[in-house]
Amino acid sequence: MRTTLTLDPDVQALLDGEVRRTQKTFKAVVNDALRRGLTRAPGRGRPVVLRVFDSRLRPGYDARSLNALADELEDEAVLVKARR
Repeated sequence: MRTTLTLDPDVQALLDGEVRRTQKTFKAVVNDALRRGLTRAPGRGRPVVLRVFDSRLRPGYDARSLNALADELEDEAVLVKARR
C-alpha cells in the first residue's frame, strides 16, 4: 500500500539514523518500527531483570539507630544556620 506521511523533524532524524545504522531501506525501517510499535501490548516491554544483593546489616550496626547520623547532621546544620 502506498501512503503519504508527514513526519516530525525528530522522528525523521531517528529514522534516518536507523537507516544509516542498519543499512536497510527507509521503507523497511518504517515498516519494522510500525510493526514493533503496533504489535507490542500496552505497558509490556522487555522484562526487567533485577540483580539481588544481600542486604543484611553487618555486625555492629543497630537497625534502630540508622537515622542517628542524619539526625546529628541535621541538628548541626540548624545550629550553624541559627548562629548566622
